Amino acid sequence: MNRRINVTLPEETVGLLDRVAARGNRSRLISEAVLHYVRSKAKVNLRERLKQGALARAERDLAVAKEWFAVDAPAWTRKPTAGRER
Repeated sequence: MNRRINVTLPEETVGLLDRVAARGNRSRLISEAVLHYVRSKAKVNLRERLKQGALARAERDLAVAKEWFAVDAPAWTRKPTAGRER
């Protein structure tokens, strides 16, 4: 379902729109551009939130890693026994 809206754009933008959109396809191009913009902003926002969360928890995560290092280290350094090479 489509809905008609009024949008005011600068002349330069309308000129660009007319150059790249086939006749009668302005609405489709604008819709695709808006969707692309919103999706790319959402990715940037998610990436930033993940980064901020990682930075906020970095000290705690490092402490947990140090705490478990003694348990995990032997598993990472163990050499395969004869006949059980991977």
